Amino acid sequence: MSPRETAWGAYAQIAEVLRQRISGGELVPGSPIPSEAALCDEFAVVRNTVRRALAALEDEGLIETLPGKGRVVRGEAPTQYEYRRIAAELRKRIEGGDLAVGDALPSEAAIVEKYAVARGTARQALAALEQDGLIEARHGKGRFVRRRP
Repeated sequence: MSPRETAWGAYAQIAEVLRQRISGGELVPGSPIPSEAALCDEFAVVRNTVRRALAALEDEGLIETLPGKGRVVRGEAPTQYEYRRIAAELRKRIEGGDLAVGDALPSEAAIVEKYAVARGTARQALAALEQDGLIEARHGKGRFVRRRP
């Protein structure tokens, strides 16, 4: 990812790069995650953006913060992330017409309950669909299926 590709959704892109490093074995269980400052430099973003990406990974259980050690990779990285499975199921419902243009998607809370996942995992699944242009968020209203261009 180049620094110019870090507009809206930059935290999701950073989180995805780190997920790939974990699942690809570049970052193994117990290894430290690069510092916030190093990640800010690498992705040319502000610290809050990096913190949001790291919080998403922590919500998913991929990393943890250890006193005196900082953030480290936690346990074995799953081969299929839950958020991807959830996003794939919602994508199938959209593309199959079960969810039509303008229809509301299930809320984060409904996804958490249905799939028994953390709120961050539900949020990541919805962010993936939003990044793919399938859904849009309406402030205070929820997320809805978008019109195709």
